[in-house]
Amino acid sequence: MRLPSFPSIVRTFYTISNTTTSRLVSPGPASQKALAPFTRGIVLKSMPTIPFLGSLFSSSAKDMTDYPVKKSDDEWRAVLNKEQFRILREKGTEAPFAGVYDKHSPTSGTYTCAGCNAPLYRATHKFKSGCGWPAYFDSIPGAVTRHTDRTFGMERTEIVCSNCGGHLGHVFKGEGYPTPTDERHCVNSVSLTFRDEEVEENKA
Repeated sequence: MRLPSFPSIVRTFYTISNTTTSRLVSPGPASQKALAPFTRGIVLKSMPTIPFLGSLFSSSAKDMTDYPVKKSDDEWRAVLNKEQFRILREKGTEAPFAGVYDKHSPTSGTYTCAGCNAPLYRATHKFKSGCGWPAYFDSIPGAVTRHTDRTFGMERTEIVCSNCGGHLGHVFKGEGYPTPTDERHCVNSVSLTFRDEEVEENKA
């Protein structure tokens, strides 16, 4: 009997856990080979941010940081779609391997906050991690704010947009990736938009 692929298993787990929560509440060949030992452990480590597990392990502390862009929930709902609001403002997580920027590999351009358009990451910061979400080894200086989450005896580091406080994802250190920082910013595609400056200049 042929077993389903690991990404398929993760998608199935996500779907089941997301359904459970709803009921309760109301790379290239060479790169893939090199990253293979990381993939399973990293996806599993990221799973606490998935609905159901996220309801158990996500931070319950309210962010009291004074961000430059301030909007009420109603004002955010007016400018964000439902999925953007769920992730950016309610700290949700998109399904693994499903985001539009997961396998996006531009050579130039900037990833900006989907909530306020503040620049967050350069295309050169992105790398293939195999974790199921867009991964960056660094951010534009000052663009991302970190909050430590120690709930339930775990320690994770949430990352948010420094301009509006929109939830981006989490950052993990010391996983052994061959990057300058040995960090992985695990970011939801829904939290981002991409701007290709070269294309914009050519159009102008």
